[in-house]
Amino acid sequence: MKKCLLSIFTLLLPILTYAQEIEELSFGQRIDKAFQPMADWWEGFVLTSVNLGEYNVPFVVILLVLGATFFTVYFGFPNIRRFPLAINTVRGKYDDIEGGHHAEDKVAVNIVDGDLPDTIRDESKEGEVSHFQALATAVSGTVGLGNIAGVAVAIAIGGPGATFWMIVCGLIGMSTKFVECTLGVKYRDVGEDGTVYGGPMYYLSKGLQERGFKMIGKFLAVLFAILCVGASFGGGNAFQSNQAAQQLSDLVGWNFQTAGFWIGLVIAIIVAVVIIGGIKRIANVTEKIVPFMAGIYVLAALIIIGANYRFIDDAFSLILEGAFTPMAGLGGIVGVLIVGFQRAAFSNEAGAGSAAIAHSAVKTKYPASEGVVALLEPFIDTVVICTMTALVIIFFNMDDASTVQAAFTYGGDGAGNVILNETGRAVGGVELTSRAFDAVIPHFSYVLTVAIILFAFSTMISWSYYGLQSWKFLFGRGKGADLAYKVLFLLFVVIGASTTLDAVIKFSDAMILALVFPNMIGLFFLFPKVKEEMSKYLGAIKASKEEK
Repeated sequence: MKKCLLSIFTLLLPILTYAQEIEELSFGQRIDKAFQPMADWWEGFVLTSVNLGEYNVPFVVILLVLGATFFTVYFGFPNIRRFPLAINTVRGKYDDIEGGHHAEDKVAVNIVDGDLPDTIRDESKEGEVSHFQALATAVSGTVGLGNIAGVAVAIAIGGPGATFWMIVCGLIGMSTKFVECTLGVKYRDVGEDGTVYGGPMYYLSKGLQERGFKMIGKFLAVLFAILCVGASFGGGNAFQSNQAAQQLSDLVGWNFQTAGFWIGLVIAIIVAVVIIGGIKRIANVTEKIVPFMAGIYVLAALIIIGANYRFIDDAFSLILEGAFTPMAGLGGIVGVLIVGFQRAAFSNEAGAGSAAIAHSAVKTKYPASEGVVALLEPFIDTVVICTMTALVIIFFNMDDASTVQAAFTYGGDGAGNVILNETGRAVGGVELTSRAFDAVIPHFSYVLTVAIILFAFSTMISWSYYGLQSWKFLFGRGKGADLAYKVLFLLFVVIGASTTLDAVIKFSDAMILALVFPNMIGLFFLFPKVKEEMSKYLGAIKASKEEK
């Protein structure tokens, strides 16, 4: 009998121990404990590696790099040669060839449920928006936590050299963005009420059917839509609420593990007011404030760069050296390259196809004109602003032999955090960027906190639209399906704020990078159509010049 009881107790001991551990955890910690294994598995699945000599390189990174490089070469380096054309298009120099504001063949866009993000609405209104305004709105939505927190994670894991590969990814990503946004406009769907539905779901299904690959196109479109819904829950939602909650907790002095859940709940309620209630007042205010906050962030970065102008050449030396001869423990050249490309892809989304969902709603006679405008986004977002953030963090960690000791050691814990030399505390993501700014501009972290919350909020609103478009593609355009998606979206706001950065980064990265698979396959089938559209646009410009 005793042996029997002892056996039962032995079997129950792990369960009782786990139950006791759970009982001692806060509600947010319980969410984290449940979410972490799923994030680990999903990251491992998406980042399945391929052996290239002595290196193991995630296949998705190979696809991203080869695809972007191919488009760059095939289209004759549009990221360089078409840069002046993009600037002129944004300036409105070629508006006359599109029929001005009274072109009869422009698509009429009708905002039905009142909760389309301002990026989409601004690019869609008849006669009210120039290419410049469309780009400014899109960039203000793009500049956000990917630039603030994502760069910090890249440098923490991969050192200064990761910055170089982020810049390279941004440059070749311009070509990918050009291709996918041109296709997004060309193959968009217009409902009976005038509502525009677009993105990879539509150019994969309609474009590949046109090429004679109907079943493949349908499969890839459905796969993309499923993954895009997941990406809207991850990078477009959970990561945003996580970093907003982390920054607010750090500033106020709360324990993130216990306060994160409640902060996430408040954020979810505010987001719900916009995406469920259809009340546009908060979004209208955010639309005006976010570009202002982005301007302040860039200005602060420029001030810090100016204050450290003597070390600019040293910083770029570290970036170049670290890109090709990284410090020990940072994973070698390929490891640093992978980190740089992952963070750049997360920030500018080139190759993921999400931008095409937004740009599909713009009105234009020539799809390539919007593709040309879109190629400026990775340049501004990654090449310019991400590099600014990287320089600020590198300056913060520079070891001045006369006065200042390095703040931390690159590499950190390998999960996106570094260990501060002075306190021994682990910091990462937005907290590391915040400390770097505070080191030169005291108390700037208060301003940065407001900016982060606004950036997170605007990104969530935009990604709720991306995810909703994909959800509607899968489940129809009824109100029931609409509401179901929005409830799930709000649930992930709370999950993100309650979970550790490591878990959120893994889940968010994997979700956004997973979009590359179906999207890139479709782009390889359809890129000749982009060349046709580009020829039409350039032909129209040439004809217009000859008429003058």
